[in-house]
Order: sequence, then structure tokens, then C-alpha cells
Amino acid sequence: MNLDDTIVAVATPPGRGGIGVVRLAGSESKTVALAMLRLPEGRALEANRALFAELIDDESGERIDEVVATYFAAPHSYTTDDIVEISCHGSPVVLHHVMERAIANGARMAEPGEFTRRAFLNGRLDLTQAEAVRDLIDSQTLYQAKVAARQLKGELSHVVRPVKHELIALIARLEAGIDFAEDDVSVMPSEQILATMTTVGAQLRRLEASFSFGKLVHEGLTLAIMGRPNVGKSSLFNQLVERERAIVTPLPGTTRDLVTETVALGGIPVHLVDTAGIREALDEAEHIGIRKSIEALADADLVLVVLDSSAQISEVDRELLSDVADRAAIIVLNKADLGVNMQLTARLSTVRTSAVTGDGIAELRAEILRMMRGNAAEDGGALLTNLRQQGQVRAAIASLEAAASSVNQAIPHEMVLLDLYSALRALDELTGATTADDILNLIFSTFCIGK
Repeated sequence: MNLDDTIVAVATPPGRGGIGVVRLAGSESKTVALAMLRLPEGRALEANRALFAELIDDESGERIDEVVATYFAAPHSYTTDDIVEISCHGSPVVLHHVMERAIANGARMAEPGEFTRRAFLNGRLDLTQAEAVRDLIDSQTLYQAKVAARQLKGELSHVVRPVKHELIALIARLEAGIDFAEDDVSVMPSEQILATMTTVGAQLRRLEASFSFGKLVHEGLTLAIMGRPNVGKSSLFNQLVERERAIVTPLPGTTRDLVTETVALGGIPVHLVDTAGIREALDEAEHIGIRKSIEALADADLVLVVLDSSAQISEVDRELLSDVADRAAIIVLNKADLGVNMQLTARLSTVRTSAVTGDGIAELRAEILRMMRGNAAEDGGALLTNLRQQGQVRAAIASLEAAASSVNQAIPHEMVLLDLYSALRALDELTGATTADDILNLIFSTFCIGK
């Protein structure tokens, strides 16, 4: 990838639309754009100003479209290069023509994520902010967008920066004690070294603990609704989805296959799975459905065990409760409108509902959200949202633990420094201060072209 090239891509999604945007970035952006545009007499492309212009046919000079051209001068642009964005009508034919003319005039097709990669390599963004751009584009809920926007603003980097400064200060102090021992530069006592490592390690562990919730925000959660037949699983599913998505009849065993739907709870995507009732199968189709239900139970992040509160607990109910005893699960005592006859001793969270009247559904949603959030604050803070980020923080923690062990064993500080430098490298790779090209290729290859 040559950062000196002028690159071009369609920045809007494929297909037809009212507006389509073609983005140029590089030192020749203005030259390339002006070769296909006719500006109003006496006007020129000015930085940070949108200008009405005409897209012309090179051969005949005829007007093809009316466009708006916006010029962003380096270094005050997304990539810190000169950027020109041409907004035309969203016809694929027109967008293709703009791309063809740009390439003929010296630009080349941008690779996936190349605009954001340039922003990163030019120091406009760090790596966590660049990943937040992708997360913002992929957002399915407003809450996901808000979290990504906070990351894009540098929230994660803001948390990591003082941790790195403390680590660098400790490294510098130990290096000085080694390099200038003959000048009587005092070396930190072991207790002080360990105290600093403990402080840094505690901050990193808090950050690492945020991944469980950050992963849910980023990827969503799978919730399986389990229970024996005719306890109201499908009615409960419809209440959570807020529409008649699953078929409901008075006959037991109506649901034979998995029914899925995605909803947003507290801004987090929740993939709901309605399952076949668990019982002794009456035919082959029901047997397959029950097998799929058991597979869904194994794959779920959270399970709703639905019981008929108007009846006595059955052996199937007891088996289900035993299966989820060590899982993230909520017991739903449904059919509360018919009375409560069931006696439970389970220690799992319990909510009483009526899928017919809607009573208790709001409380169930609140309990699902509480289980999802765990110990995470509602307004959150810096979150690790992907495995790469979690891996780098874990690597830094492991290196700190190794360094602390060396100090406790009175191993020379030269060896302690090796582990401290390893921790610092892991934090550098988290924000992208030092990152291998293959990691960058992997990250930016997941971006869409034009971003």
C-alpha cells in the first residue's frame, strides 16, 4: 500500500439512492476531481466549502449530472490528506462513471478500510479509535452507536494513557538505577516497585473485566426460551418481540422447530430463540425439534426456564432447572393470571409473568437487562469490545505478574525490566503505537470499501 497514491472509492452503500458519494484522498485529489467537473464561472474549490458543480462527459463536454463537491485541505481532513467528496445522484451508472474518470486521471481504487488506515498511519486516529469507526458503521442499535462514538472520541485510549505513563516512569527509574549505579542514583526499594506494579495491574484488571459486557454490546446475546409444552413459551416470545411472531395454540407441542428473532433490550441486540417443548417425543418431527432445543440450550448465553405457575412442578421442570443450575438463567413463573400453585426452592432469579395479560413482562425485560449488564455501570466507561483488545490487556497483566514474581524472588532488575517492557509493548499494540503489518491488514480488511 502506497500512502502517496491518490485513492478513490464510492463511500455510500451499493445500489440506487437519492445521493451517492465518491471520495478522493491524496495529493492529486483536486486535480483529479477538477478534470471531470465544470465549476461555476469565477469559482474554485475552497477548503471546507461545498460547491455546486456539473459532472461532465470528457469527450463531448455534455453535462451528466449536477453535483456538490466538497474540498478538505490537508492536514485538516479525515486522513490528513487532501480530500474531495463528490455528491451526485445515487445512480450506479453515474457513480461508475465518476470512478472510471478518477482512475483514468491518475487515482487508484481504494482498498477496504484504506481511508481509515491512512488516518491511523498519519496519526489522526489510534488503533482503538480506528476499530471504533468499524463498530459505529456496524451498529444495530443506538446504544451500540453511542458506545462506538465514545471509543472513537478516544475513551479507551484515555484510560490506557495514564497506565502507560506509570509503567514508563517505573521502567525509567529502574533503568536509571542500573545505568548510573556508580553515580549513587537511588534504586526504588522492592516494596515501592511492587506497589507501583499493583496499582498498574489493578487498573488493567478493571479494564479487562469490562470485556464481558463490551463483547455483549458489540456482538449481542443469545437468549433461549426453554420449558415443557404448553407453559406459554411462544406467548412469552411474542410478548418480548412485541408482535405475533410465533404460532400459539392451546395444543401442546405446537412449536416443532426453533423460531428466532432479534430485538434490542437496553440498546443491546438480543437474539431470542423460541424452542420446542421438552417432553417424550410423540413423532419424528417433534423428536428433531426437541433435539434442536437442547442444542439451543447449550449455545445460549442466557436461558429463560418457563414454568406453569398454576400447576405443580414436574420431573421435566426439575431436570431443566438442574441443567441450568450453573448457567446464567432466569426462572419465569408464567400463567400467573391463573393463580400460583408451584413451590420452588431454586436459587436462580425468578420473575412472575402472564403472557396473556402482559403482567410482569416489563419486570422480565428489566431482569434480563440486569443479568446482561452484570457489574457494568449503566453509563459504562471504557470498554474492551473485541478479542484483540482483550488479548493485549491480558498479555500486559501476565507480564506484570511475571515482573512482580521476579521482584519477590530478588531477581536482578535487568530481568524485571524484560517483563516490564513486554507489558509496555502489549499496551502499545493495544493502541497501535507499535503494531505488526499483518495485524493491521487483518483489522482493516474487515472494513467496507470507501471507509
